[in-house]
Amino acid sequence: MFTEPEEDRFVRQAQLVPQARLAALDVSVVGVGAVGRQVAVQLASLGVRRLRLVDFDKVDASNVTTQGYARGDIGRRKVDACRDAVLAIDPEVNVDAVQDRWRPATRLGDAAFCCVDSIDARAAIWRGGGGLVGFWADGRMRGETLRVLAACDGASRAHYSQSLFPQREAQAGACTARSTIYAASIAAGLMLSQLVRWLRGQPVDADLSLSLLASELTVSTL
Repeated sequence: MFTEPEEDRFVRQAQLVPQARLAALDVSVVGVGAVGRQVAVQLASLGVRRLRLVDFDKVDASNVTTQGYARGDIGRRKVDACRDAVLAIDPEVNVDAVQDRWRPATRLGDAAFCCVDSIDARAAIWRGGGGLVGFWADGRMRGETLRVLAACDGASRAHYSQSLFPQREAQAGACTARSTIYAASIAAGLMLSQLVRWLRGQPVDADLSLSLLASELTVSTL
């Protein structure tokens, strides 16, 4: 069977993804559940070289359906199972699996993807260091409604800060109470598309919402 040489791995995305810039980044994914796991494996496919995975949870049966974990992962730490999925794509990725809630002592690096369940957790990570990274993306999902926020300059950082309303004002229920693997994959793809725009020096969408049920995409202007 013919196998393409390793040096050709990125040939089809070479004109889309600035490989040298991506390879130089230290990237964190905080929360490797429905959206975060998809972000991690897509980053591995794009060519990230240094990746930090942060999560305190373990894989349960429902995560096989909604988050892409394998049945054999049930009972394992999510960061370990996600690390193995990343290394199956590219064994040369330097993966740091942090089994814990995010804490200020945990480095976020150059780019961070916030994929946690609550507004309170997002606010804590943002104020504890997220606002200082070069690129920040936050993926929110409820059923078939997705929202992706990105921050990489003064205006988008100010807008993001305003999105961190108190948890008591949020809709009742965890953001993953109703979820599907396809919605999580789309949310992750939207987050990575903003990262690639940033790497290319193009304008980033600071706030976009997608309703899969209504087939409506809304991009907020700052």
